[in-house]
Amino acid sequence: MNGEVSNDWQVEVFYDGKCPLCLREIKLLRRFDRKERIRFTDIADPLFSPANYAMTMKDFMDEIQGRLPGGEWITGVEVFRRLYAAIGLKPIVSLTRLPGISHGLEFGYRVFAKNRLRLTGRCDDGTCKVD
Repeated sequence: MNGEVSNDWQVEVFYDGKCPLCLREIKLLRRFDRKERIRFTDIADPLFSPANYAMTMKDFMDEIQGRLPGGEWITGVEVFRRLYAAIGLKPIVSLTRLPGISHGLEFGYRVFAKNRLRLTGRCDDGTCKVD
């Protein structure tokens, strides 16, 4: 279900393994996560149960979810910031916190998240379906 080996992770990412764009990003992160600081959990895995996290599948599908080692949940762009910081890109991550850049990223991510299923070809006849 998840690919963690290390117990020294900094962020857990809950990703949609049926989303081609999401998978491309996850593959990149896995390649650069040499210190195994990211715990990867595929919400499309048949063994995944959102109830184990006191959440619904809709919660996980509406926007990317992340969890910190202390149990704190993070969502949206903040998940990406933590993921990229975990692979050693903290200087770049700090730029994403600047007011104009931060707002642009948040807006862009909200548009993407709202249209993700349609953009990745997972809608038929105007209806987006999630298994």
